[in-house]
Amino acid sequence: MLGQKLGALIGAIGGLVFILVNAGGLPGPLPLILRIAGVVAFALVLWAVSRRPGPGGEPPSRKAMRTYWICVAAMVVAIPLGAFLINNVLEQPDLTVCWVVLIVGAHFLPFARAFDAPLFTQLGWVLIGLAVVGGAVTLATSGVAAAATAVLAGVVLLLFSAFGGRPRVRA
Repeated sequence: MLGQKLGALIGAIGGLVFILVNAGGLPGPLPLILRIAGVVAFALVLWAVSRRPGPGGEPPSRKAMRTYWICVAAMVVAIPLGAFLINNVLEQPDLTVCWVVLIVGAHFLPFARAFDAPLFTQLGWVLIGLAVVGGAVTLATSGVAAAATAVLAGVVLLLFSAFGGRPRVRA
């Protein structure tokens, strides 16, 4: 359970960062409203996660942790490399944020098997789908769609962090 709490905390931090950094690309009073809502949601996630039962179960295996670190390293390389190509070769800088959402989503997929946690598959595919749709809308319209995509990715990460690791009550 400690791993689930730590994972929820990492996901919540990522979600908050997506919101804080990208809300500024939205019009009118939305940036301030979304940033305040993001901080409040983050605090609520911390509260919800802290109320979960304490540690229990087996720690992750060495193989699972190796998978984790390989995925994180691949993400750390893929994000700036893709951003470089998107900005300098494709000359579509608005797509960069959608690329980041795509890579963050993809990095969750191997976790599902490594940690025996199907939740990561769901989270990964939701973020990938959001990135693809957001990228298509961004190409068809403007950079506001990219900012909205990243803010929605932040919301998704906060929601999965708040509710994803909760023990299921069986009837």
